[in-house]
Amino acid sequence: MSSVKKICVCALCAALCCVLPLAFHAVGLGTALSPMHLPVLLCGLVCGWPYGALCGLVGPVLSSVVSGMPGAPQLLTMVPELMVYGLAAGALMARVRTGRHLADLSLSLVPAMVLGRVAGGCVQALVYLSRAEGYSLALWAGSYVVGTLPGAVVQLIVLPALVLVLTRARLLPARYPGQDTPAALREKQA
Repeated sequence: MSSVKKICVCALCAALCCVLPLAFHAVGLGTALSPMHLPVLLCGLVCGWPYGALCGLVGPVLSSVVSGMPGAPQLLTMVPELMVYGLAAGALMARVRTGRHLADLSLSLVPAMVLGRVAGGCVQALVYLSRAEGYSLALWAGSYVVGTLPGAVVQLIVLPALVLVLTRARLLPARYPGQDTPAALREKQA
């Protein structure tokens, strides 16, 4: 994919960081489903780590400026978390090569999600420590693991499916040429 296309996809994903939270929060699913994570992870998977990290930086800041969400305290922890999501998803996608596109996506996505949550938790711990408030592993697990579990499940289902659909529609370059063509898919079914 050319750098111009990557910049356009990154800009689209950053814009989605503004639109998706508004839509999800309007129906009361914003916090549980973590809608801002979807476009950042997608950008990292599709465009690579520099664009994923940039989307993780620009997306939440743009959303905060445009809609007021996330607020300044949340923004402080969300930016590093989302930057790590985009960076790790892109870096892992560039390195993982199993010969199966779906396996590559899953093996890149899961560690990126874990690393992002750890980064967000570390920043949140620093913020709490600076305020002389208690922060524990249980609080981190409750807020970053249990509280966002529905969002993690949605990310693990939607993102690989979306990337595969876009690849089969030839909107994204094939990761393993010949494997995702209509003829190869018919051959698999036969």
